[in-house]
Amino acid sequence: MTYAAGRHFLQIPGPTNVPDSVLRAMSAATIDHRGPDFQALGTELLRDVRPVFGTTGPVVMYPATGTGAWEAALVNTLNPGETVMCFETGHFATLWQEMAGRLGLRVDLVPGDWRHGADPAVVAERLAADTGRRIAAVCVVHNETSTGVTSRVAEIRAAMDAADHPALLLVDTISSLGSMDYRHDEWGVDVTVAGSQKGLMLPPGMSFNAISAKALERSRTATMPRTFWDWGPMLAANERGFFPYTPNTNLMYGLKEALRLLHDEGLVNVFARHTRHAEATRAAVRAWGLEVLALDEREYSSALTAVLVPDDVDADKVRAVILDRFDMSLGAGLGRLAGRIFRIGHLGAFNDLTLAGTLAGVQMGLGLAGVPVAGSGLDAALERLQTD
Repeated sequence: MTYAAGRHFLQIPGPTNVPDSVLRAMSAATIDHRGPDFQALGTELLRDVRPVFGTTGPVVMYPATGTGAWEAALVNTLNPGETVMCFETGHFATLWQEMAGRLGLRVDLVPGDWRHGADPAVVAERLAADTGRRIAAVCVVHNETSTGVTSRVAEIRAAMDAADHPALLLVDTISSLGSMDYRHDEWGVDVTVAGSQKGLMLPPGMSFNAISAKALERSRTATMPRTFWDWGPMLAANERGFFPYTPNTNLMYGLKEALRLLHDEGLVNVFARHTRHAEATRAAVRAWGLEVLALDEREYSSALTAVLVPDDVDADKVRAVILDRFDMSLGAGLGRLAGRIFRIGHLGAFNDLTLAGTLAGVQMGLGLAGVPVAGSGLDAALERLQTD
């Protein structure tokens, strides 16, 4: 492999760049996870992570990726054979509903075009028609990492309430938590699923469930098989700052530092920064004469932008040129979007100059790959960045 000078630009929508201070925190010596020093760390983290979710309730932390937290949300709240309503909003939403089916749940799948989020009107319609109350949960991906499309969670909850339906609301925030406004308690979410490797600015390997009182009550009678994912032993141990099995201690050191960074900047400022960078990126895409995949401006992602290339262009070849020439990684198109889009991640430890460098690399790469562009997307983005 040829040595590339400078720092690699990791502009995929996760795992994201890990701040140097977080890496340094993780390099501390591992301590006894049954001792008093760890107990103090665990107690602190279990308390301090809650504001990022917008909750005052319990947040369970697993030594696992977000896929594990998906499973935990399902098996702790549901019974075999129950029905979950899922939305085909992208690759990861599709994987979550496939998991539900493999676990023995019935899936009421709402088909989609991968360019729109979950439709609150459809939620209202299907729940109103569910007079037998067979739907036990509604599963929604807040920010679909494969498409850069968000779903309007607050409106979905309002639709559920309007139908006076008892279904739980389970929400995946794996690529939105810590990057986009999210309010577990205020929006009436029952289980929030999250991972460490995106807005929380950590490596992969830690996942989360934020749990409502209703979900916790449901878990006491739910009969889906579970051992590793069981909230009961986890919450009991968490009351004393401990875990029922070996936690990922060094990632917890990193989480402590990441939470400090988010707190020092202020979550409102963090969200505004991500929104601003997303707006600048979309300005660049439009100036190039390309198309943002998301079609509804209410559903634009602040964490990433998926760029649709012309029919005669292979997006993966564009990505390969950019990686080879500029040592920058962009996200690939997944599933039905393979070769049709590339994804620009602009979340986590990210600032104006990082975005400018990213868009410069994309613009040069488009030219080198022979993709005709209408104008300078970089100039359009810089104009947006200079307005605040």
